[in-house]
Amino acid sequence: MKEFIYTIKDQLGIHARPAGMLVKEAKNYKSSIKLEKEDGKSADATRLMAIMTLGIKCGNQIRITVEGEDEDTAIEMLKKIFEENL
Repeated sequence: MKEFIYTIKDQLGIHARPAGMLVKEAKNYKSSIKLEKEDGKSADATRLMAIMTLGIKCGNQIRITVEGEDEDTAIEMLKKIFEENL
């Protein structure tokens, strides 16, 4: 299992456009990918509505965990998406 913590910098938090990009990328991997807020609520990264219902705002820290056969590749691409878009 691989994981990283990211602090959201986008003024709007995780809104529809970056969430859609995240879901699209997450669906490319066989690994299980989850987002978890500081309060313990989590969502499968392949489910757009699950991500949106977390209500992640600017300044929130989230934990991204990736577990599976392609976790090394997946986590690097996810880090890139977060850094470039959120």
